[in-house]
Amino acid sequence: MKYVVGFLVLFSSMVSAGSLVCDGTVDKVAYHGNDKLMVKLSSMNNPVFFCNPNADWRVSGAEGRVMKAETCKAVFSMFLSARSTKEFISNVHFDGSNVPANCNEFGAWKDVFIRFVYY
Repeated sequence: MKYVVGFLVLFSSMVSAGSLVCDGTVDKVAYHGNDKLMVKLSSMNNPVFFCNPNADWRVSGAEGRVMKAETCKAVFSMFLSARSTKEFISNVHFDGSNVPANCNEFGAWKDVFIRFVYY
């Protein structure tokens, strides 16, 4: 019985860990020379890498999720538009092992998976 309880505790922490919804205006959008695009919302302390415009994007902790290169370009375009118009983005869902418990606790230079953007 203790093994079942231990497994359930471990499994539930694995499922809930690494998923977060942030909001705000787009403070920064960037391209990095390693073919990665970055974004930082006003509620975030650091920008994060969220896709590669030339390849499928996968991150640890978000197994089974893939952002295709064309989707990457569309999402980046959304962030550029929101940045230029100072539009408030109400929901950006982040997944992956580099996703913290709070929006203001992202580590520097981390890869994340964006599952959903709404504004």
